[in-house]
Amino acid sequence: MVNHDATHGLVLLHRKIGRWLQPGGHADGEGSLAGVALREATEETGIDGLEVWTEPVDIDVHLFVNRRRTEPDHLHFDVRFLIRAPHRAVTRGNHESEELRWIARDQLDEPELGLDVSTRRLARYGFDLARTLRQRGNE
Repeated sequence: MVNHDATHGLVLLHRKIGRWLQPGGHADGEGSLAGVALREATEETGIDGLEVWTEPVDIDVHLFVNRRRTEPDHLHFDVRFLIRAPHRAVTRGNHESEELRWIARDQLDEPELGLDVSTRRLARYGFDLARTLRQRGNE
């Protein structure tokens, strides 16, 4: 998720696993993955009026290690989408996160965030794509 001007991306400190991640969630049988991405982003950030670019921008398969041991470790298959927030969006979050933070591209490698390689890859591509779309006038 990027802000309207594509200068910052939103990450959340996931309560369940204690890591900074992009907003997202499970499809739970829903067929429209772009719709799932939009629904989950809205629920997790509390931001109304989000826009989703309907083509996936990244696919990632990784081992989900549950540090709190509330479920077994398992593979996650993430289909990721670019979502843009409206002007002056205000985050409210929900019970799934401890904190939400807008970060600039140059903050992606900050040790405090500890973003994994795939999250940094997604963020860099999302920043680039959002700026390209803005330059083309697809606001």
